[in-house]
Amino acid sequence: MTRPPLPPFSLEDAALKVRVAENAWNRRDPAKVALAYTEDSRWRNRSTFLTGRAAIEVFLTGKWAKEHEYRLVKELWATTGDRIAVRFVYEWHDDAGQWMRSHGNENWQFAPDGLMAQRHASINDVKIAESDRLFHWDRSDIRPNGHPGLTELGL
Repeated sequence: MTRPPLPPFSLEDAALKVRVAENAWNRRDPAKVALAYTEDSRWRNRSTFLTGRAAIEVFLTGKWAKEHEYRLVKELWATTGDRIAVRFVYEWHDDAGQWMRSHGNENWQFAPDGLMAQRHASINDVKIAESDRLFHWDRSDIRPNGHPGLTELGL
């Protein structure tokens, strides 16, 4: 199985890889998202350390069970060879209805087959009012073309 585009990445390939990842995460299907990672993929997500596709699927299942109405925007920051740096923001609310905006950076390294072998994510959460939300699209869908990205939104 391969996941094009494959490394080494051009800027265009890296931007496509970032958008494909954003779309997958916005669909919130842990089993499908986990397929983008190598069987032995290593993750750091905040203070959680994971190894393996099965652990990633379990993690994502728990994440999306608590982060309601999750909407994510990713943006390419830099790329070289088999590595991509990404910045992202997502909005969600908890069980009590408190809206959050989570800002983060990811460093990705890919295997030759285009699957992600490593993901290191640093994330900070900021409480926001529902009226301050910036990501508005059908919650069961990907970010529509034409919806502003992070730079356009000043994030």
